[in-house]
Amino acid sequence: MNGVQIPHTPIAVDFWSLRRAASARLFFLSHMHSDHTVGLTSTWARPLYCSPITAFLLHRHLQVSKQWIRALEVGESHVLPLDEIGRETMTVTLMDANHCPGSVMFLFEGYFGTILYTGDFRYTPSMLKEPALSVGKQIHTLYLDNTNCNPALVLPSQEEAARQIVELIRKHPEHNVKIGLYSLGKESLLEHLALELQTWVVLSPRRLELVQLLGLADVFTMEEKEGRIHVVDHLEICRSAMLRWNQTHPTIAVLPTSRKIHSSHPNIHVIPYSDHSSFSELRTFVAALKPCQVVPIVSRQPYRNYFEDSLSPRLSVPLVPASVQQYMSFSSRKPSVLCLLLERKLKKPRTRGVVFESLEENADQSLAVSDSKRAENEDLSGNLEKQPSHHPLRIKKQLFPEVCSKEWDGAVPFPESQKILTAPLGFSMHLTSTDEERLSPETGQETGVGPHWVPRGDIDGSAASGNQSTWRGRDSPLPQSSNAAPLLAPEFRGLALKYLLTPANFFQAGFSSRGFDQQVEKYHKSLLSQTSFDPTSI
Repeated sequence: MNGVQIPHTPIAVDFWSLRRAASARLFFLSHMHSDHTVGLTSTWARPLYCSPITAFLLHRHLQVSKQWIRALEVGESHVLPLDEIGRETMTVTLMDANHCPGSVMFLFEGYFGTILYTGDFRYTPSMLKEPALSVGKQIHTLYLDNTNCNPALVLPSQEEAARQIVELIRKHPEHNVKIGLYSLGKESLLEHLALELQTWVVLSPRRLELVQLLGLADVFTMEEKEGRIHVVDHLEICRSAMLRWNQTHPTIAVLPTSRKIHSSHPNIHVIPYSDHSSFSELRTFVAALKPCQVVPIVSRQPYRNYFEDSLSPRLSVPLVPASVQQYMSFSSRKPSVLCLLLERKLKKPRTRGVVFESLEENADQSLAVSDSKRAENEDLSGNLEKQPSHHPLRIKKQLFPEVCSKEWDGAVPFPESQKILTAPLGFSMHLTSTDEERLSPETGQETGVGPHWVPRGDIDGSAASGNQSTWRGRDSPLPQSSNAAPLLAPEFRGLALKYLLTPANFFQAGFSSRGFDQQVEKYHKSLLSQTSFDPTSI
């Protein structure tokens, strides 16, 4: 991947790995070649700055949403914020890179000094006449296209290479010509060939749309038989294709590239027409700018200190303003669902759902804990509404979620503090908020799954003897015992407790809250009317 996150800044150019560029906030795209868009897909969801032509191609071919694309005019300076409070800004100027349609160089100016990022570019003397570069600015860091940074590689100028291609085609007047290109680039060469040879150039519909956007001469067509020059993908130029083409009509192929390619057929011609600067051109460019340091952008290309004699004294590392540090560290970072969940878990104590404990041993302690917790929450919120701990709708909604309908959503929810209810047979019962919360991926909001039952000790009160049995499960039935008759004593006739003692399968979905209350009362009145209590009826 050809790209970089510029150190000590929130700037990333042609770099789309959010995991590796965690502190980047301003993303720039120099051009639309695939080796500069690795990781950039239709799911991209952060502001992205580029030239207008690149903006069109980015949305058209990578389906990046328009809401994230920021097209900046070439040749103009633009002020962008470097934090969220507007204290720090930078100026970015886009300059034509002479590489492919929409390709630009970026000149960044801010607290970090002056940084020039060339992207892929082919040097021309007119670049040094750009207003942003012609005023004698000191370039502190030059990110340089080092594709052809090799003294052993001698390249002709683009004009000379184009002349070689024209001469080759004129030597084969009866042949069709296949030009092997990438999906983007060298459109001006095709226009030059068409005008010099007075022929139509046959393009694919996608490329024809591009040349029409660029406003080139009307020398292009999609009709196969209209012209001698046909543009194909560079991978189509091979021996088998040449044999097939020559069976129907004499054909030659041209690969305009500076890459070393072995010709597999005598009619395949490699012409060193390059969209990257030659070594001599790089030397001229760096000598004119005299940057403090040169950083290569093509990592796979060996790079040596070829420009040491053209560098200015290096400056100290800039201090990153505090507002920019905060911007890079926390601001604008969209936390993941996992991070939100972890953050909320760290803020909340772990709770245990529904816990049964010995009433004789723990009732006083539990009441004290409940009062202290309630007072603490009142201090935090300031207006916590005090609700009876045995509110029937809350009990019903939490303990019987299977039969609860949305018409109860208006019921007052459980507060964070523990609620203590009178429980049967020498037990106290603590209703606590569950720690099994979930976060909605769409909204990031918590959704509860309701408390669990965690009884401790047998239902007949054997917990005091150490004979414990623990179980969990929302749908688990209450244990049955022959000692259950005292449950209907007057002191245990609260409606909340009646809900606890009513079998879940007794309820029928579709009732209103009042209807459920009536059903519960009806159930327990039928038990009271019995002269003898049958525990198996629970």
